[in-house]
Amino acid sequence: MAEATMPSGEHEDLSVSDVRMVIAASSAGTVFEWYDFFIYGTLAGIIGKSFFPADNATLQILLVWAGFAVGFGFRPLGAVLFGFIGDKLGRKYTFLVTVTLMGIATAGVGLVPSAASIGLAAPIIVILLRILQGLALGGEYGGAAIYVSEHAPPNRRGFYTGFIQASVVGGFVLSVIVVLACRFLIPAEAFDAWGWRMPFLLSLALLAISLWMRLKLNESPVFREMQAAGEIAGNPFVESFTYPGNKKRIFVALFGVTGGLTTIWYTAFFSSLSFLKGPMRMDETTAEIVVGLAGLVSMSFFIIFGKLSDKIGRKKPIMIGDILTLILLFPAFWMMGSFANPGLAEAARRAPVVITGTDCNYDPFASEQATPCGKLLQDLTGLGVSYEVKPATAAQAPGGLDLAIGQRDVRLDQAAGGFPWADKAARQAQLKTWLEQAGYDFAKQSPPLASLLGIGAVLLVLGALSGLTFSSVAALLSEMFPARIRYSSMSIPYHIGAGYLGGFLPLIASFIVAKTGNAYAGLWYTWVVVAIALLVGWWGLRPGPPRDFEDDVA
Repeated sequence: MAEATMPSGEHEDLSVSDVRMVIAASSAGTVFEWYDFFIYGTLAGIIGKSFFPADNATLQILLVWAGFAVGFGFRPLGAVLFGFIGDKLGRKYTFLVTVTLMGIATAGVGLVPSAASIGLAAPIIVILLRILQGLALGGEYGGAAIYVSEHAPPNRRGFYTGFIQASVVGGFVLSVIVVLACRFLIPAEAFDAWGWRMPFLLSLALLAISLWMRLKLNESPVFREMQAAGEIAGNPFVESFTYPGNKKRIFVALFGVTGGLTTIWYTAFFSSLSFLKGPMRMDETTAEIVVGLAGLVSMSFFIIFGKLSDKIGRKKPIMIGDILTLILLFPAFWMMGSFANPGLAEAARRAPVVITGTDCNYDPFASEQATPCGKLLQDLTGLGVSYEVKPATAAQAPGGLDLAIGQRDVRLDQAAGGFPWADKAARQAQLKTWLEQAGYDFAKQSPPLASLLGIGAVLLVLGALSGLTFSSVAALLSEMFPARIRYSSMSIPYHIGAGYLGGFLPLIASFIVAKTGNAYAGLWYTWVVVAIALLVGWWGLRPGPPRDFEDDVA
């Protein structure tokens, strides 16, 4: 079905200053809104201590990532709600509402008293504020992406919208910069006590700037033309699923585009930061600086590859990015681990940890495990030590439990009187002593400059993979759907993919790591999602140069 989506002459009427204002205002608002959303993840460790205290360190971080995922889980609902409003009332005023909601909700997190002060009410309030953030973000991205896309000439649409894609990374980078600045300006003890709230409260200032810039903008030319022609959709949500060919387009957009790109993006930046600060035990400030700088440089990839997609088409960069991710994902993290903490990999190779026994079930969501073997696995996971579990042997007594750390064998069932099973702190201290005697180093790591450059290079590779798959998505999705239902049609698959497949990645990956005892096992989640995206995208995306929707008769 053909549909005219771009009014003739609109782009030629825009001056250079007008174009710059459209891109700057839309991008700045997107940076600020994603900053608001990402600051929670950047401060995950402190968030856990303040709002989700637990005796089990693994449980605490899982609860934090669960709160992170809740925000993403409500993004599709926000996409439906604000997509409907955006297709009915306009692009401009819809994303004015979303950025306001996001700013207020983010500042609210910074004002919530800790769980130590108000108990269970603290995490409940934080979760409710995360829900508001998710709703706001569900409407923000589609509005900003479509607004820029509908102002862009067709031959520069990928380049213009590349700034919106770079702004997503910019939000993450800004969150890291603000946290580092606060750590530098506020003493460590004060930062842990109250200083961490300042990045959240800064959201009010960013909100004011964003509103000031966006109020200067006019409505998009495409929406104005539809208004003049009386072509506004009656029910954009319903039409998104009844418009001819749209169900296939939504399926391809979800599983062939957004699912893959969001898991690559979150793996490249959030998983890498969590990996360095967690299992690799890298100094937090150093890790944040390295990842932040790599993210800052990586922003250029989104603009470069967006511009490239205007010349070679949208499909080719995405497919190349998916294929390279499947090839390079595990080697990239192995290299990053060897640069960040080479002693850990060497200790694991020289003195592998093997547990042999029965009832070796580990529940990461339990504060304390029910069985001795479960307690042992919990302690090892909390220390970030990889392990292998083997079934009990015939020579073992019923309920027996053996621990091997390299050449050292400990029969814990026979040594029960000497091993403090009931005293959690003493038990963990004894286990840590044995591991240190075997060569494991649990001190915070400060890698030399050469290693930091190596980590940075790996992060840039991951950033380039994200740029290949992410840079042209705003232009691609705008071109996939008819203008009358574009806001709804592109927002729904984007935010389901980003909200569930991408947003739940930290929680799912952390759970896999906790269950397997392997710091790299969580990468399999990313690998599988990207493999599915490659297959669906190869089948469903149009090859060749970019084309407006009127050229699509599917």
